[in-house]
Amino acid sequence: MVMNVLLQPDPFLNELTSMFEKSTEKGSVWVTFKRSSMKSKVQRNKMKTAGEEIDYRCLIRATLGNKTISTSVGPKEHQRFQSSYATILKAHMTALKKRERKEKKKAAESDKKGGAKKPKRV
Repeated sequence: MVMNVLLQPDPFLNELTSMFEKSTEKGSVWVTFKRSSMKSKVQRNKMKTAGEEIDYRCLIRATLGNKTISTSVGPKEHQRFQSSYATILKAHMTALKKRERKEKKKAAESDKKGGAKKPKRV
């Protein structure tokens, strides 16, 4: 049974935090962002022909296993939501490994071979 819940932005962020904490034991959290008007195509077409402006929102879904939560964020609250979302991501991305740069690998290999070091640019 797939569970899908449309939440307000703040409860969504709280639930997303708990999903990230559960995912450390097992599984992955999938987060998707999508532009949405929260109306059907028929309603949107009628609004276009009537000259009404369509209010597009951002639909955000998070999935862990068979549990799916979602929220809808408008243009006015988008900035605050994004900063809170970024804070949550930074707090839960602890298992990432730092990437090794190619330049450092080449320098290490040339040192092992006894090659001369290149002078540093100033």
